[in-house]
Amino acid sequence: MSDQGDEDRVRRQWDSYAPRYDRDMGFFERLQFGGGREWVCAQASGEVLEVAVGTGRNLVHYSDEVRLTGIDFSAAMLDRARHRAAEVGREIVLREADAQALPFPDASFDTVVCTLGLCGFPDERAAIVEMHRVLRPGGTLLLLDHIGSHHALILFGQRLLEKLTVRMLGDYQTRRPLPLVEQIGFVVQRQERLKLGTVERLAATKPA
Repeated sequence: MSDQGDEDRVRRQWDSYAPRYDRDMGFFERLQFGGGREWVCAQASGEVLEVAVGTGRNLVHYSDEVRLTGIDFSAAMLDRARHRAAEVGREIVLREADAQALPFPDASFDTVVCTLGLCGFPDERAAIVEMHRVLRPGGTLLLLDHIGSHHALILFGQRLLEKLTVRMLGDYQTRRPLPLVEQIGFVVQRQERLKLGTVERLAATKPA
C-alpha cells in the first residue's frame, strides 16, 4: 500500500473513532495522564499552535490571554473540537492539516503544543522539524505523550500492544520524542518522566 493510501486509511480510522474518543480518553487520562494537559497548557503563551488538537480536550486549560490555532488531519475530530470551543466559549482557529507539513510561514507562533499526538504521526521527526520551523526564535515547544518505558518487562508489553495499536490507529507505544527534540535544535528546559517511564512531559525552547 502507498504512503498516501496508509494516510487515508488512518484518517478514516480516526474519523470513525472520533465519537468514542472522549469517552475512552477520559479513562486513560485518569489512569495514566492525570495533570498532563494542565502542565502543558499552563506554560503556553502568546500565539499558540496546537498540533493534533483532536476533540479540543485542552481548550479549558489555556489562559484567556493566549491566541489559539489548532490543526488536525481528521475532519471528524475537528468538528468535535468546534463544538467544544463553542460550549466553553473559547475562540480558536481550526484547520484540517498535516502535522508533517504545517500550512504556516516560518516563525509564526510563540508556543507550539502537542499532547498525545506524536505517537500517531507516521514520521514524528518530520512533525518536530515543522514545529521548530513555525516557532519564533525564543519560542516554546510543549509536549505530553506516552513513550517506551525504561523497564524491560513493561517495554516488552508495550511492543506487543503496539502491534495492535499501529494497525488500528497508527498509534505507536514505544517512541520517545526527547532525543529528536534535542537533535533538531531545541534546548530542553523541563522534563518529567512518569508512570514507570511510560509518560513524558517536555518543555523546550527554540534558541533565539
